[in-house]
Amino acid sequence: MIQVEGLTKYYGRHAAIGNLTFSIERGQVVGFLGLNGAGKSTTLKVLGCVLLPTSGRVSIEGCDVVRDPHEIRKRIGYLPEQPPLYEEMTVGEYLTFVAQLRGVGAKETPAHVADAEEKTALRDVHGEVIAGLSHGFRQRVGVAQALVHKPALLVLDEPTAGLDPVQIVEMRSMIQRLRGSHTVLVSSHILSEISQTCDHLLIIQEGEIVARGTEQELERRLGGGSRVEVEVAGPAAKAVAAIRTVPGAGGVDIESEQDGVARLRVELASEQRPALARALVGAGVDLLRMDRAEGRLESIFLKLARETREPSKEAA
Repeated sequence: MIQVEGLTKYYGRHAAIGNLTFSIERGQVVGFLGLNGAGKSTTLKVLGCVLLPTSGRVSIEGCDVVRDPHEIRKRIGYLPEQPPLYEEMTVGEYLTFVAQLRGVGAKETPAHVADAEEKTALRDVHGEVIAGLSHGFRQRVGVAQALVHKPALLVLDEPTAGLDPVQIVEMRSMIQRLRGSHTVLVSSHILSEISQTCDHLLIIQEGEIVARGTEQELERRLGGGSRVEVEVAGPAAKAVAAIRTVPGAGGVDIESEQDGVARLRVELASEQRPALARALVGAGVDLLRMDRAEGRLESIFLKLARETREPSKEAA
């Protein structure tokens, strides 16, 4: 779907991105992760044909961003960090305008608008003026305008920016529902959102890709294990004894024990959740819940940040 080779973009003498090379397969939901100023938005603007690259090659479905920008715009939907909304229009009027701007025929436009509104839960505000909508609904309209021409690729730059917790959950669910029908590239610096939404990760630091793959692949690369939260019925001591029998199990912390339910956090040297579950059940422990613990992606990201900054510090 996306092929990037040696992409560089300069603003004057400053290299916002330097020699980026990566590819994204059709149907994936990919998280583009980096600190503010790492080069995420610049890269997405090149993909969206908003900026021309200084050098390198970028192609989407075989079309080059320099030679075929109009063809690429037919194939992608782009949501910039600030959604391009005409606030005096109603939601329906605006989406109709965008569909026609993207080349959707007059006869097909109503169906395209209805489908985009259905996917983004905007049917109830079809006739509402955009200026009167909440920030969360305005973000949905931004996603809908990126969807309305049914593109193969969606590029979403910080889609959860400024949303409250409920709206973030709704946006996350919306993106997950798009999986399969679209290839999705989501940029964010909110690690938990990327972790819960995306299949694969691209991590960018100071304009360069420093890591790529699934969370599990990045953990293996960095020599890290995984953290698991376990909830059991009965005494924590019995569960701890069973966990100690699992090869690769490290530290076990009892986070709480009340009303006959114990919650524990377990450090595993590798992906050993199946073995952990078998050990608990085999020891007669009633396993109520087992989840990956929060914070895995944060650990990966911080370790990568230290790895990429330490050499430059030594050179200085």
